Amino acid sequence: MKFFVDSADVEAIADLNDLGMVDGVTTNPSIILKSGRDIKEVTREICEMVSGPVSAETVALDADGMIGEGRELARIADNIAIKVPLTWAGLKACKTLSDEGRMVNVTLCFSANQALLAAKAGATFISPFIGRLDDLNLDGMDLIAEIRKIYDNYDFGTQILAASIRSANHMKEAALIGADVATAPPNVIKSMANHVLTDKGLDAFMLDWAKTGQKIL
Repeated sequence: MKFFVDSADVEAIADLNDLGMVDGVTTNPSIILKSGRDIKEVTREICEMVSGPVSAETVALDADGMIGEGRELARIADNIAIKVPLTWAGLKACKTLSDEGRMVNVTLCFSANQALLAAKAGATFISPFIGRLDDLNLDGMDLIAEIRKIYDNYDFGTQILAASIRSANHMKEAALIGADVATAPPNVIKSMANHVLTDKGLDAFMLDWAKTGQKIL
């Protein structure tokens, strides 16, 4: 499973990228607001650092507006994935932009039917939002499983990009189901390394090592 970082924090992305943990980056208007930076400036900086897709989101609500904004965002770098919402206008924009050879990430997906439409429209990525379904007492992973089944049934090339990930457990479940990509904040990706038994075992080793009185360097 590919790891995308859901952030515009350049330092946090760089830290993970140095470890080979970054296959791409996703942003949205809320993330850009949190960064406090100009969308084109911060997106360009991320694109220069990361070789994989970097999603930049349009904000127009009509298809022509999305297409125009998408083309403008695509000028930032060759690895831009234009992000459009899963509305009828967004699907029209997806079709046009994908026909032009551009990567398109269709976001805010909450049903398998929506994901099927996005695949038919030529989406590069479909972004089902796990956490927001969980907030409604629905199991977001059920949606990932449904999309995986449909896409496999018909050999769609659209990649399932599990989004709105809130925990390391979400990452594990998305990988088990077969999501192609998972996008998560830096702290969630780092939390995947944590385990209480690892900490306990390390503490015991350090106590025993201190008793040996030895040094390696």
